[in-house]
Order: sequence, then structure tokens, then C-alpha cells
Amino acid sequence: MENDVWFRPFVWLDYRLALIFMVIIPLILLIWAFVQRAEGIQRLLTIYWRVSSLLVITIYLMIGGFGVSFLSGLIGRILIPVSLWFWVDLNDEIEYQATGPLKLIFTSWRWAMTIYGILGTIAFIPFLGCAFSPTALKSSYCRVWLEAPLLFKEYFHANSKPAFLGFLGIMSLVIYVLYLSYFVLIKLGKQGRSATQQ
Repeated sequence: MENDVWFRPFVWLDYRLALIFMVIIPLILLIWAFVQRAEGIQRLLTIYWRVSSLLVITIYLMIGGFGVSFLSGLIGRILIPVSLWFWVDLNDEIEYQATGPLKLIFTSWRWAMTIYGILGTIAFIPFLGCAFSPTALKSSYCRVWLEAPLLFKEYFHANSKPAFLGFLGIMSLVIYVLYLSYFVLIKLGKQGRSATQQ
């Protein structure tokens, strides 16, 4: 029964790529940017971490078995590439920064994340039905996406109940949506596409 999902290896590959491209590389880049005092890259990566926290929330929602996790996962995949290119002032600052290894690797990562985000969004769209149908959510077609989050739970939250971790995910999602709504409805109108203007 569990082996009837032909795309399982691709799902696990996606989680592995996400770990490399969305956690390890940006963390190294952020530390490197602080050491080199590259303020534009620092600010953009700080924004990236705020936006990408939606995918961390998605992991906890998946542990709890909530269908909304498929919706938050899709939105996260869309918001991350947008956040990497949205800010005109940061784009200019990074563009005019002296050429060096940090700028080269950061730019390469930014393009790789954009391509990965677009392809990931397209590949994830067929699973959106898992968010709206409790029956579909119980099928192996949808549950294959929950396997890696449940393994994460075993490693880092072995003594916690999935329902409790799912509850933390829901609470975090509410806070995230409120902050995003405030940003889009109020802050964006005041500062436009400038990350530094208050």
C-alpha cells in the first residue's frame, strides 16, 4: 500500500534540496555577509528568513496532519522568490556592490532559488486538493508529503504529540497571516518597494 506512490523519491529529493537551498546555503551566506559587512545582502537575507519561516510553519502543520499545510506550502514557495527580487533599493545596492566571491555565490543562489521556487510551485499545484479534502488527505497520494515532517518530529520532538506540534503550527500561521496582512495592507503602501524606507 505504502509503496504505490511512484513519485515518493521525488518528494524526498525535494525535501533534501529544500534543506540545502533554503536552510544551509542561506545560513552560510548570512554569516558571510555579516563578516564582510555586506549590508544589502544582510538585509535581503533577513527578509528571506522572515518570509521562509512560512515553510517551517508548514512542517509543523504537516506533523499535525492539517490540510491547510498544503496551502501554506504552496504560498511559501511563491513568496520566497518574490521576496528575493521585490526590493528595488536592495537590488540596486547588491548590483553596485564590488564583485567578489560573496556577491557571485549570493547571486547564483538567488537565481537557483528562483528557478527552484517556480518549478516547485508548478510541481506542487496538483497536490492542492489535499488542502480541501479530508478523504484525499488520508490517501497515500497526499500522505507521502507528511513522511519527512514526521521523521523531523522523531528527530527533534520525539516526546511531543503531533496534535500539540500541529497546534503550535496553527498559532504560528495565524501570527504570520496577521503580520503579512499588516505589511500588505498598511506598510507596503507607505514604503513601496523600498526595504529601508520607514
